[in-house]
This record gives sequence, structure tokens and C-alpha cells, in this order.
Amino acid sequence: MDALRGFALLLLWQAAGEAIAHGLGVPVPGPVIGLLLLLPGLAVPAVRRVVGAAADVLLAHLSLLFVPVGVGVVTHLALLSQYGLQLVVVIVLSTWIGLAATALALRALLPRAAPGQEPPRG
Repeated sequence: MDALRGFALLLLWQAAGEAIAHGLGVPVPGPVIGLLLLLPGLAVPAVRRVVGAAADVLLAHLSLLFVPVGVGVVTHLALLSQYGLQLVVVIVLSTWIGLAATALALRALLPRAAPGQEPPRG
């Protein structure tokens, strides 16, 4: 039951984000605005519990969410054969850039240990 309440809350925040995006004409997707609205809501333990239950259900069935992508790839095999190499290069480069940016951000944000000292864990 908590998972259903969590899904309802997630859909409510997404709908609020969509309403704000369309109402104000901002060039940001509604679900992104909804997630930003959800962020302070997660400070409330009851909200965190039901949204966590919904997230657990989604993560348990995550593999099913890849089925539409697989069908889309099969549907557009002609495009894949035409632009396949370019797609592979772009995917690999963007993954490397994302990993490098994450590593640099982590290095900048983690506290530094003094020489000869173990970095703090936790």
C-alpha cells in the first residue's frame, strides 16, 4: 500500500512540475521541476517512507523498463546500420566524459587527509 501512495505522490509532483513548466513557459521539462519540488519533501519521514517503497518496486522491476528501448532499437535497425559507428563513438566518449567529470567533482568535494593520515571513512 505504501508503494501505491508513493507512486501517487511521485505522479503528483510530476504533474505539479508539468503545470509549472507549461504555466510559466519555462524551458525545463516538467518532471525535472517535479523532482526539484520532491527534494524538500523527502525531508519528511512519512514522504520518504512511501516514496522509498515506490522506488523499491521500480528498482525490483528495472529490467522491464529496458524492453521499450530494445523494441525501439529493433524497429530502427536501418538507422542503426547507417549511424551505428557514430553512435558507438558518441556513447563511449560521453560515458568517459561523465566518469571523468564525476571523478573530478568527487575529488574536489571530498575532504583531504593530511600526509600520512588515513582519509576519513563514512
